[in-house]
Amino acid sequence: MNSSVVREKFFDFFKDKQHQIIPSASVINETDKHLMFTNAGMNQFRNIFTGDQNPKFSRVANSQKCLRVSGKHNDLEEVGIDTYHHTFFEMLGNWSFGDYFKKEIIGWSYELMTKVYGLRSEDLYVSVFEGSKEDKLDYDEESLNEWKKYFSEDKIINGNKKDNFWEMGDIGPCGPCSEIHVDLRSSSEKKKIKGSELVNKDHPQVVEIWNLVFIQFNRKKDGSLQRLDKQYVDTGMGLERLCMALQQKNSTYETDLFSGIINEIENIANKKYLAGDEAVDIGIRVISDHLRAIVFTILDGQIPSNTGPGYVVRRILRRATRYGYTNLGIQNPFIYQLVDKLEDQYSNLYPNIINQKDFIKSIIKDEEEGFLKTLNQGLVLINDIMESNLNDKIIKGDDAFKLYDTYGFPIDLTSLIASEKSFKVDIEGFDKNMKIQKNRSKTKRNDDLSDWIIINDNISSSVFKGYDLHEVDAKICKYREAKSDDGSLKYHIVTDVTTFYPEGGGQIGDTGKLVSSADEIEVIDTFRDGGDIIHLTKKLPSNLQSQLKLKITSERRSLIESNHTSTHLLHQALRQIIGVHVEQRGSMISDQMFRFDFSHPSKLSNSDLDSINSFVNERIKESIPLIENRDEDYHKAVKNGAIGLFTEKYEDKVRTVKFNESYELCGGTHVKNTSELKTFSIISEGSQAFGIRRITATCNQAIILKEIEKKKVSEEKVANQKADKELKKEIELQNKIKAQEIKKEILEKINNVGEINFFADEVDLDPKSIKELCFSLSDQIDNLFLVLLSVNNDKVFISCFISKILAENKGVNASDILKELSLLIDGSGGGQTFYATGGGTNLKGISSVISRSSEIVNQM
Repeated sequence: MNSSVVREKFFDFFKDKQHQIIPSASVINETDKHLMFTNAGMNQFRNIFTGDQNPKFSRVANSQKCLRVSGKHNDLEEVGIDTYHHTFFEMLGNWSFGDYFKKEIIGWSYELMTKVYGLRSEDLYVSVFEGSKEDKLDYDEESLNEWKKYFSEDKIINGNKKDNFWEMGDIGPCGPCSEIHVDLRSSSEKKKIKGSELVNKDHPQVVEIWNLVFIQFNRKKDGSLQRLDKQYVDTGMGLERLCMALQQKNSTYETDLFSGIINEIENIANKKYLAGDEAVDIGIRVISDHLRAIVFTILDGQIPSNTGPGYVVRRILRRATRYGYTNLGIQNPFIYQLVDKLEDQYSNLYPNIINQKDFIKSIIKDEEEGFLKTLNQGLVLINDIMESNLNDKIIKGDDAFKLYDTYGFPIDLTSLIASEKSFKVDIEGFDKNMKIQKNRSKTKRNDDLSDWIIINDNISSSVFKGYDLHEVDAKICKYREAKSDDGSLKYHIVTDVTTFYPEGGGQIGDTGKLVSSADEIEVIDTFRDGGDIIHLTKKLPSNLQSQLKLKITSERRSLIESNHTSTHLLHQALRQIIGVHVEQRGSMISDQMFRFDFSHPSKLSNSDLDSINSFVNERIKESIPLIENRDEDYHKAVKNGAIGLFTEKYEDKVRTVKFNESYELCGGTHVKNTSELKTFSIISEGSQAFGIRRITATCNQAIILKEIEKKKVSEEKVANQKADKELKKEIELQNKIKAQEIKKEILEKINNVGEINFFADEVDLDPKSIKELCFSLSDQIDNLFLVLLSVNNDKVFISCFISKILAENKGVNASDILKELSLLIDGSGGGQTFYATGGGTNLKGISSVISRSSEIVNQM
């Protein structure tokens, strides 16, 4: 029974049980700020379980893309070493939202396992939660009694809190669970020892295949359990393990889910899987598993980067590359070649992989090329380290961590190479560095949140009225405290109705005021958390029960709407002038200007930019009215030509925004007529990532920008004449405007690496403005380490700034660091201890400079 049939039988079974089959959510978590990735099928239903969202259906089922590489559920280190763990996997699941409970799902699970899939009941074992004194929970007698209908008591195993109480994370919906395990050993092995004695003992052929979770509680911030109003069923069954059982294989890697990928790896490496070489087997398992994790995270919109989820994806890709290099002897990029196999296998289930395949391959290949260079440098480094420590024959913890973090050497590889030369490794020192490194993978918005304080639980919450109104009367439903790392306290306030647009779809959140008879409280930001629209404030109303008037900052909203509508017209222009291959990859829309990222392999010419600029301004002059539909059928809209983000998950009913031929799925706010934009101008165009370009533009300061562009042309024509003083002033003004926007972006994205505040990236500024920006930031931020690059006329300018005190305390020199980084762009440079500059001609080396800068900071 191949995997497609296994999946379809699951769907058909639960269709017959009146379940709605729904699509997989994105593997990039979109519903829970505490999770980077979707690690279970229930993630998208969190707000239903907590009562904050009403379900569309009482019974649903699906196959969910899951990734477990961080946080509470992290299987990364086991992957490849054993034969049944995975980073990416498909989880078949079914859910009941207050409908059926233990009796029904236990009976159905037995029916599906034995009658539909044909597994022998004598090979199955089940576990039941034995209770927990810590949480004051009793033995799950109800599940026990239901299982007794199908199994003798010797097949029913008591499970502790670790194995049989399921929790998505440290807080949130949870409950006791009942697991189904299968014994896949030979008859002779089964006679030697009972399968019941091997359950949850990490035996590769006695494995859990289905977990039936009974969501009954919500784990609060203080660790206590709050009983939910309703009882929910949440099941998860790993497709990989189920296929292993049904296809009678010794491991998940021998199923049809992996066989095609493994065959391709064998061809590339000229090595055979399961031919007696354990190192080869481990390498092939790592690569075949990690390939799926990499492809599906990129497919869902997360490219490799230096921070947050992107950093995790980069780690997975580098781990796969390193195993190919060390275990299979593959010294050239090859993982990108395997993407075609995934397209063949998954295009029916995830059709967007077809038109995204080439983009995904280009991202992976570029990452592979960069890391393979680094890996070779690591082998040289470890030899240099041992040459320098011939007396004590110890590789220090700092050096071992540098080999791990910078060059992709796991500690076991370093230890193996060291032992061959009779060296030892300082494992304790390595572990200390690892604890520090884990902070790099944290999400940006990680305030310490209290539990919700309910003010009015009998009214609905977060009904958005902002498409039509700028102010509205409202009542507070609930609030919570949000404590930042610096100790400052803010508040998250949720009201029954609101006119405040929450950050989303690239558009920034509204600001404004909450006004009562006694207070006037500033709303400094608005964002969404699950189904809630959060108004961020620095204080609470004195009377939480009082009627409030919510007022957005109307002038700011109007400027945002003008820029948002401009992104739609820009998107239309790009597809018409550059080509229909252009797809939006993201945006950031503020009241000042906007950034629009799109797929395109090369820099746009000045002629193309002029054409795009003219196209948008023509649409403005045409005074095109907005045609808005807030309840359009999704499939009908797409069929009629509506464009949406490929990473976005849309409901059956969607909102569409149309300005003549510009027709998009969009939840943001817009002008009523294009004439409100008045004029439009492109500020800059540049590279955002491999295969992704970024245009920065605005309607807010178009007149100034257009005048500057006219005078620039005039200045080029009279190059031998004295430059016009007013032109210079306006250019400086525009550079200051751009510098302020870039400064805001840096302040938002700056990373805390230990005591160091670090940022490295490409910026669209001239060298003088970069220097001024560095010293301006140093006035606001201590322990600052900046590496900024800019491109002009096919040349790369690079600057390195280190706060003087930081340079002294760490014994580092910006000039020395700059000289090293300049080599990566085929250039040179130097300067002072705290500020140095340089230049080069290798534009492809920019990403290497950024990566190496991050490595240097983590070694300080």
